[in-house]
Amino acid sequence: MALMFLNGGAMRGEPLHHLLGGAPLVTATTTAPKYRFYSVGDQCPALFPVSHGGAAVAGEVYDIGLDALRDHVLPSEPHELELGVVELADGSSAFAMFLRRPYTSHVQLRDITEIGDWRAYREARERAA
Repeated sequence: MALMFLNGGAMRGEPLHHLLGGAPLVTATTTAPKYRFYSVGDQCPALFPVSHGGAAVAGEVYDIGLDALRDHVLPSEPHELELGVVELADGSSAFAMFLRRPYTSHVQLRDITEIGDWRAYREARERAA
């Protein structure tokens, strides 16, 4: 089992949650304030670690089996993201998906760090439409 911080489509109530294979929710939390937060083509969120100018990002931590991570979660991630280790608000660590470095995709990035929450960003975008 491995702790995985999720902040997009695999969170509770989201369309990819089934990929977790019933993994238990450990906690809803935020990251340490060390990340920029991006919308990747308005399809998924991405974290990016920074030494200054970062913010806390909301998400959920799951205790996910390595088989589910390998066979279901990681294959569903877009190629713009890569697996890394995030620092959570309490100082602990978990796996998370980060913006791939170097970023070579042509998919547009939108900095949503000030919002810091994928669901809140999507809701604001829907209200504006």
